[in-house]
Amino acid sequence: MDTDTPSRTPDGGDTPATILIIGGRLEALRKAKELGLRIVFLQHKERLLPGQAEVADVLLLVDYLDWEVTRPLVRAAHEAYGFTAVMTLVEQATELAGRINDMLGFDGTSYEVARRFHDKLRMREWLHSTGFESVGCAEVASADDVRDFAGRYGFPVIVKPLDGTASRGIAVIHGPEEADEAWAELTGLRGRDDLPMATFYPVDRFIAEEYIDGVEYSVESFSFDGRHIVVSITDKFADGCVEMGHALPAILSAEDETVIEDHVVGFLTAMGLKDGVGHTEIRLSSKGPRIIEGHDRVAGDRLLDFMSVTHGFDIERYASGWPTRVLPALTARPEPVLGAATKWVNGEPGIVEGVEGVEELRAEPGVFGVDVHVAPGDVIEPMSDNFGRHVQVLVTADTTAAAIERIDALIGRVRVVTRPAAG
Repeated sequence: MDTDTPSRTPDGGDTPATILIIGGRLEALRKAKELGLRIVFLQHKERLLPGQAEVADVLLLVDYLDWEVTRPLVRAAHEAYGFTAVMTLVEQATELAGRINDMLGFDGTSYEVARRFHDKLRMREWLHSTGFESVGCAEVASADDVRDFAGRYGFPVIVKPLDGTASRGIAVIHGPEEADEAWAELTGLRGRDDLPMATFYPVDRFIAEEYIDGVEYSVESFSFDGRHIVVSITDKFADGCVEMGHALPAILSAEDETVIEDHVVGFLTAMGLKDGVGHTEIRLSSKGPRIIEGHDRVAGDRLLDFMSVTHGFDIERYASGWPTRVLPALTARPEPVLGAATKWVNGEPGIVEGVEGVEELRAEPGVFGVDVHVAPGDVIEPMSDNFGRHVQVLVTADTTAAAIERIDALIGRVRVVTRPAAG
C-alpha cells in the first residue's frame, strides 16, 4: 500500500517533490521525509517542537494565525521552493491551508470548505441548505436566548462555542432553571488566556443545538478526488462531554456499520471535501443517523497511531503522500487485523507528587503506550474538558472486545498521586 520510492517533480526531473506542511507532530514530518519529499515547514512560533527544525528542509516560524503576515511569506516560499501541495493535520491551521490553496490555485481543500467544517453554525446551516439533514441550531447571546431556543426545540439543549475544540465550554442544559448558571459558567471562559491552546481557540461566540440522543461514534476517513473511504469506526467512553476512552474498530452490527458509513460518506460529499483526512462524530439517534461535528483534520488521542496497527493504514503518512501522489488511492476500506482500546486515568484535584506504575505497565504484553501529561508540581483542577486528562493508557489485542477487557484489567495499576493544594 505504501512505497518508499523517492518522489520526483511532475516533469520527471530529479528534484524531490516539495510539500508545505503546517503545524502538527514531528512524526508527520518524519513520514514525509521517508517518502522522499522535501518539506517546507510552517509552524506557529508558540508550537515549535523538539526535532522539527532538524527534519524540515525549510522552516518558517511565524504567527500563522495572522494571514496578512503569513500570506507574503508563503508566496515567497512558493516562489523559492516550488511546493506543489499544502497539508495540515491540526484544526487551527485548516482554514490557513484553505487560503493558501486558493491563493496558489492548488487542488486541495478551499478556504470556504475548511471554514464550513470549523464553524459549527455554518456547518449546520449548510447541511440544512443542501437537504442532507436538519438539526435545530442558532447563535445565542444570553440565557434568555437559550430558553427561547428550547421553546422551539425542547430541553435538553446543547450550548457550545462556535468554533471550539476538545469539549471546552460545552453545556447540556436540561431545563430553564439551569440556563442562567450554565450561561455564566460558559461566558466566564471568554478572554481566558490561561487556558491550554487559548491562542488558537479563544472562546467568544456560542451556539445552541437541538439535543441528539443515541450512541456516539467517531469515524476516521480519507478522501481521494472526491471518493471517501471510511478507514475506521470507533466506540467512545465519555464522562459527560469529555472523552475518556475509545475502542476500535467499534463493535457494531453489519446494519449499523453500513448506516454509519453511508451517512458519513454523504456528509463529506455534502460538505464539499475532496481530498485528505476526515474526522466525523455521529450518533445513531431515534430519528436516524445525525452528525454531531465534522472536521477536516485527524482525531486526537492517538487514534491515528492505533489505525496504523489495527487497519494497516497510516493516515499521517497518506496526508503528505496522497497530495504529492507518492502514494496511491485506496480502492476499498482497509480490513482490521487487530483491536485496540485506550482509556484515561485522572488524579484527584491538588498538587501532583508523582505518577505510579507507568514503567511496569509499559512492560506488559499488549500495551501500546502509556502517555503521561502531568509532572510533579503541576496543579490539578476538576476536569472540565479534554485538556484536563492526565494519563493515557493504550493497548492492542486480537479483537476489540479483548482489548477492552485487557485495558480494564490494567488501568487500575496507574495512579496519579496528589496532595491537597494550600487553601
